Amino acid sequence: MFEGLFQPMHLVAIFGIALLVFGPKKLPELGKGFGEGIRGFKAAIKDKDEEKPASIDAAHHEDQTETAD
Repeated sequence: MFEGLFQPMHLVAIFGIALLVFGPKKLPELGKGFGEGIRGFKAAIKDKDEEKPASIDAAHHEDQTETAD
């Protein structure tokens, strides 16, 4: 269904339309903002993955102290 969706000519056409719509001065700013957004998203996912084991360990520790009392 999506075979050959992003062929080189399609990407050139998309870039050309974006250049016409946003202009040559605004396009680098949009790319920079998009890249920063992706980096922020990846960092948030990484932080969430690092926090998850710690919260599981804390919950496990709480369960053990409740059963010991």
